[in-house]
Amino acid sequence: MAEDRSSADVVVVGAGPVGLLLAGELAGAGVDVVVLERLDVPTTASRASTLHARTMEILDSRGLLPRFGRPLSELRGHFGGIPLDLTLPSSHPGQWKVPQTTTEAVLQEWAIARGAVIRRGIEVTDVAEGTGQVAVRAAGRGGEAVVRASYVVACDGEDSTVRRLVGADFPGQDAGRELLRADVDGIDVPDRRFERLPEGLAIAARRADGVTRVMVHDFGARAGHRDSEASFEEVAAAWKQVTGEDISAGTPLWVNSFGDVSRLLARYRHGRVLFAGDAAHKQMPIGGQALNLGLQDAFNLGWKLAAVIRGQNGEELLDTYHDERHAVGTRVLVNIRAQALMLLGGPDVEPLRSVLAELIGHEEIRAHLAGMISGLDIRYDMGGGSHPLLGARLPHATLRAGGDRVTTAALLHGGSGLLLDLRGGRGGGLECAGWPDRVTAVNGRAGPGSALDGAGAVLVRPDGYVAWAGDEGLTEALTRWFGPAR
Repeated sequence: MAEDRSSADVVVVGAGPVGLLLAGELAGAGVDVVVLERLDVPTTASRASTLHARTMEILDSRGLLPRFGRPLSELRGHFGGIPLDLTLPSSHPGQWKVPQTTTEAVLQEWAIARGAVIRRGIEVTDVAEGTGQVAVRAAGRGGEAVVRASYVVACDGEDSTVRRLVGADFPGQDAGRELLRADVDGIDVPDRRFERLPEGLAIAARRADGVTRVMVHDFGARAGHRDSEASFEEVAAAWKQVTGEDISAGTPLWVNSFGDVSRLLARYRHGRVLFAGDAAHKQMPIGGQALNLGLQDAFNLGWKLAAVIRGQNGEELLDTYHDERHAVGTRVLVNIRAQALMLLGGPDVEPLRSVLAELIGHEEIRAHLAGMISGLDIRYDMGGGSHPLLGARLPHATLRAGGDRVTTAALLHGGSGLLLDLRGGRGGGLECAGWPDRVTAVNGRAGPGSALDGAGAVLVRPDGYVAWAGDEGLTEALTRWFGPAR
């Protein structure tokens, strides 16, 4: 390999959005991280282009949003093709359209600036765990090399090489049906939003540059094993079968297919090898949930792995990564399977669609589904306590702290924990002097009507989730999430 590295704290396999976000988090925490990517250059196919509210909040909490410019946003999403208002309390409600190429470019620049090393044109051929380390054998233009690391994180997609090499148990169901998808230039077809026609499902959206993204499913068509990507001829034939329109004269920019596969790793952690993104779960990418699920995996893992590498916490902290994200992955895959049935099922699913469309009209049900899809309703098990914020994300709010006005997102920019005392001086100060390098203490005030009005005191993890709230048990919470005091 060119510019060989024989050792690192962490090897990340895969330089897609998930691997790059993880690399940036680790490097920003002082971890020596090397990313190995099979592709020589970044992909030009923007397949995943939807960022949901929780992911936007995550990017905001690291100060990254200005780098994305002014992406288009939309409050309307869908559940199984049925329109769904995604409005919920958030700094960035709804869904945001960001090409995958942009997401990768932003995260790569950020990760490199923080010190991550990215090696392209490198294919991992073996992963062997030894005492206290993992040896990663990889091959590139310069030949073979071995990189030894304390941990390896596989972010190498749904057909993960690392997952195969370690023999990880990956239970679930193979695809039975599939959608064909392409970005096509030079065609003129009506925009369609999940239009169910007698012969199948058709989706079309024309971009400002004149390129149209089409997706099509012929009812009754079964997904088979593919040794290569779908062809444009397949897309054009299915589109004509379903819509009666001929798009064969168009110029395809890229073509692919995806099925209603549903698989989830039995364990996200295999000793010193961990998995994130599509390497951990394989699902139909409905509504952009696959990308957002993966990015949130990386954000949950990054600060935990950095704390273990730095010796601040024991390895048991990494088990909470599996516990928390496996539970979220299970829930997301269930909702995706339900949506796949509603999208790709034939006339027999119409009664179900009619009932759900009626139920979505009830605000409680709409908000429940919107929270599920956006990731805003995630609540981790932090142990005992009944505070309404415990385990949930820190809500977006503007606070007055030390005479300045600051957002909760800005307080998390540094990537450390946050002890936020909003009691206005009542009850005495909170003690976190033993964790000065890991937790920032802030005294502030939340205005009347703010999402944090009356919240009291909260301990927030670097990923923005409330680990403690109330009056008792602070030291125990600090020790659990940030290691022993110094």
